[in-house]
Amino acid sequence: MPWKGYKVATEVDNTDLKLISVVVPTYNEQDVIDEFHQRITTVLAALKTDYEIIYVNDGSTDGTAACLNNFYTTDQHVTILELSRNFGKEIALTAGLDHSQGDVTIVIDSDLQDPPELIPELIQTWREGYDVVYAKRRKRSGESLAKKTTAFMFYRMIQKTTNIHIPKDTGDYRLLSRRAVNAVRKMREQHRYMKGIFSWIGFPQKSVFYDRDSRAAGETKWNYWNLWNFALEGITSFTTIPLRLSTYFGFITAFGALGYGTYILIKTLMYGDPVPGYPTLAVTILFLGGIQLIAIGIIGEYLGRIFNETKARPLYYLNCYLPSEKTRGFVEIHGNRSVNSDHDNSKNQNHSG
Repeated sequence: MPWKGYKVATEVDNTDLKLISVVVPTYNEQDVIDEFHQRITTVLAALKTDYEIIYVNDGSTDGTAACLNNFYTTDQHVTILELSRNFGKEIALTAGLDHSQGDVTIVIDSDLQDPPELIPELIQTWREGYDVVYAKRRKRSGESLAKKTTAFMFYRMIQKTTNIHIPKDTGDYRLLSRRAVNAVRKMREQHRYMKGIFSWIGFPQKSVFYDRDSRAAGETKWNYWNLWNFALEGITSFTTIPLRLSTYFGFITAFGALGYGTYILIKTLMYGDPVPGYPTLAVTILFLGGIQLIAIGIIGEYLGRIFNETKARPLYYLNCYLPSEKTRGFVEIHGNRSVNSDHDNSKNQNHSG
């Protein structure tokens, strides 16, 4: 069913737009994937230009793979990337971008919280000369007050602590031009915060506003622990503020201890008061010990990421790559634009990214 209050646009300037790529990372989405595919194909078919839908199966354990295989056999626009295991959404998204062939690439989740019906407006805005057109949320339906509050605080905190502009209230749903996709592909770090990467590349960017819907079916894969780890990923990937704050707090604590020690010394010399006893000493030691452990933990977060990056492992492995008929036809005419351009399209061959 169409997005409430929204008509599927048909009048879009398709001049020089030979192929539209849509990257869809999926993980255990069997309850919603059929409805998603129906809605997005309705939108893309109305645009009257060639398109490919790249479904990235990120190690699903339900019936998602069977649904995707059914799409592949019945729809000549469907490409399937099956990762060798669950690598996480950021890596799945990267794999899809690595294999996109389009003049523009649209990134969207399959849970239908982000409406496919917004795609024509993204394309029209791209026509104005923007390389990245991101969908910005006005409202977030179906989410708890706690999640809305923490998301509100996180986006504003990371915007203030980084030296790049990461749009607030914005997810992964966006359109990328060909040169924006090529720029993102060159960034191969293991710890990936894609919203930050999309902003880091620069180029002209513009927002398109929309109201985010509730999840159409199924359950979210993001609990609060996962969201906390994701927030840490974003902070440590694009700012060293935590390290700087621990340094500043260390200086404040040291100067405070020096001042307090001077006060005790003067007081003892002038009035003969004894040095405070064990309770004060114990509290001071525990306080300083806690501060030191926090500082070591912050250093450890950054050090662990350095350790992972130095191993230089591939970001992912593919269990299979099934390009669509439209993709194969486009490659024959215009050449292969994917990162792994030496792929032979064999279903059983493993590829890395």
